[in-house]
Amino acid sequence: MQDVPAPYGGESPLFSIIIPLEHHRGQWELSWLGWTSQTADKSLYEIILVVPPDFKALNELKALAGGKARLEFTNSNHDIGLCAFGAAKARGKYLFFTESHCRPEPDVMEACIRAIGARPDWAGFSCQSVPICHNRLSVAEAAMYQADIEFGMKQHPWRKVLDQCFVTRRDVYWECGGLREELGHFAEWVLAAAYHARGHTIGYLEEARFHHYYIGEIGELKTFTLDFVRGEIRYLSEARNDPGSELLDIPIEWSSRGDFNVALARSAFGARMRAGRVTGEGLQAIGRWGAIALAGDRFALGLARLSAGYARCSLTLLTMSGSRDSIVRCLKRYIAALIHYQRLYCIRGIRGSLGGAAQNLGDQMVAQAGFHAWEVWQGRSFRWSEPEAAVRIEAPPGRAIIRIASPEIRGPLDRIGVQFYLDGVRVADAATAIDAGAFVLQLDLPPSGGAILAWACPRFAAIDDPRRLGLPVAGIDVSAGEDVSCTSPPIAAMRG
Repeated sequence: MQDVPAPYGGESPLFSIIIPLEHHRGQWELSWLGWTSQTADKSLYEIILVVPPDFKALNELKALAGGKARLEFTNSNHDIGLCAFGAAKARGKYLFFTESHCRPEPDVMEACIRAIGARPDWAGFSCQSVPICHNRLSVAEAAMYQADIEFGMKQHPWRKVLDQCFVTRRDVYWECGGLREELGHFAEWVLAAAYHARGHTIGYLEEARFHHYYIGEIGELKTFTLDFVRGEIRYLSEARNDPGSELLDIPIEWSSRGDFNVALARSAFGARMRAGRVTGEGLQAIGRWGAIALAGDRFALGLARLSAGYARCSLTLLTMSGSRDSIVRCLKRYIAALIHYQRLYCIRGIRGSLGGAAQNLGDQMVAQAGFHAWEVWQGRSFRWSEPEAAVRIEAPPGRAIIRIASPEIRGPLDRIGVQFYLDGVRVADAATAIDAGAFVLQLDLPPSGGAILAWACPRFAAIDDPRRLGLPVAGIDVSAGEDVSCTSPPIAAMRG
């Protein structure tokens, strides 16, 4: 929780309207006129124009704004950073965030004042966004984003912060951490999740209407998605446990980021080859892990880049002569392909500094490959591995006992048919036992203390689940020991 900055001089108004002048799209004058045309009493609100260092029309701005607004200057070049700076300078009980390419209708302030009186349970609310389109791509862009906005405002349980037109109590904004510039536009989702996790309600005020200008340029779309993805990956890399962090979806590119570890991929590849099950499924696995073992993430990154490039070319052609529906469909495909590529690209950029990629499986697990995201079964959290998986262990050298907790989702553990390998050498059945829902392996770790444990098992065919599922893993623990302490005999004895 951040401390609420003291009011920035003078008597505090009810609202502080914060308008960042970055990305104004040539619309800032219309936006300004919309605010000066409000029917509400002007004494109820202050207007803060936050000016980035490269704003080109400063003289015109000063002449137009005159004494009707406060100009705040900052070195930030991002509209989220400008909003955050403006919030720190604001005096109002309510902060009103908007964008300089958004024009409010004249009764917006009156509608907001009525909402505050009628809905004291709302800690904040977003207003209605009405698209302004001027070319074929902007029409498709608006259709795509308006559908997402509509879903967030009316159906999603918490994703209701819309920086085009968001009003919030100033104290709650700071309690929930405020907007973080380094997260780009992903900061809106982080803030919305924090409000929800702390029990604050964000409403949707449809009668307060803003006209939002869609630029309709592919390059701008690419820049915006990269900004969002960079913030998303940065936030995930911080591994924070702030209220609301558990609400944010984990993209598959992040949950599977360890798959591109070449050493682990080679171990998973070797485990599948040594397991002796070269069926159609096995050939698919060999191709998957073999490609990573040879090229790391280069093949996947190159393929994702080609896919995004092809989608962009298709979109460019369609904007010349395609129907509206075909442009919308192609735009969605392009954005999905672009986000996939950008996530892989951003993860590659920080992979070397991540470290501890598998800490959530156990303190001694420092890297992993071949795992799906966390899920819950009968109240217990676990991760499905693929039919081939590998983890890097760091523990004291010598005799060790490794417990792999595995919920019996696919039946008794001794019937799964899993084979374990330590640094490429098959772990003998006699050194593997089952105890209290866990595989218990008695192994000798090398003098370095670091080793790769891999396994292979038949694929588990779950109903309506296309994923390649192998072993459910709730956690992995490594301890020193001489003997396997369990009540069950070794797997070899049970199979016999």
